Amino acid sequence: MSTTDDRVAIVTGAGTGIGAATAKLFGEKGLAAVLVGRRAELLEETAAAIRDKGGRAHVLPTDLADAAAPGRVVDETLKEFGALDVIVNNAATIKVGPLEEYSIEDFDENVNTNIRAIFFLIQAALPALRKSSDAAVVNLSSTVGSVVKPGNALYGLTKAAVEYLSRALAFELAPDRIRVNCLASGSVKTPIHLLWAGSIENAERDLVPRIPLGRMAEPEEMAYWIYQLVCPETSWTTGDVFHIDGGQALGSPE
Repeated sequence: MSTTDDRVAIVTGAGTGIGAATAKLFGEKGLAAVLVGRRAELLEETAAAIRDKGGRAHVLPTDLADAAAPGRVVDETLKEFGALDVIVNNAATIKVGPLEEYSIEDFDENVNTNIRAIFFLIQAALPALRKSSDAAVVNLSSTVGSVVKPGNALYGLTKAAVEYLSRALAFELAPDRIRVNCLASGSVKTPIHLLWAGSIENAERDLVPRIPLGRMAEPEEMAYWIYQLVCPETSWTTGDVFHIDGGQALGSPE
């Protein structure tokens, strides 16, 4: 492994869960991390943890559902660090329930956060990524982008779209030497479960029986794989969707 990785990375959803764990790992590896998310206080906690270990972090409170947000995030990153090499599109929202319970507002919020923000953040970053000697993008999907789970029609369709978008952009941007991969995460102990289950404990009761390895993952386990997909040693990897899910995509245990 390389000893120091001095590139600049944007990590969305960096206040908690997978995003926070990834930003902290990036800081340890030497990357400067631009922390994007809705809640400034949580981003500041992540930044403090990075700086306490000698890393570089910049906090950028932003609602990525805002159509103007991608351009602002890229502009602020370049203003602060002068370059951009890595993007981790981790921010997401979720709404679960039967078809008849979804509103147009629910649909728009999920699509705008889970798909549109990714599409236009990568687009806004293209000029900077093309200047990088080792540009890499990781988009976070979910097992439910591939495996149907009742009540997840809206969230699942956004994650399936992320997987297709990752492959399509990997092919399109390969001549620019910009790598794009997708990590399809299984059930991880993150606050997103509070949006549908009310607590991590409730989520575990629902989800663990569906996981062949018999447990949910810790955010740090996902962060490890995300770094593997952006590090220089994997520079010949692009257009892949990696299921890191404890076997969930294989089917539920008997």
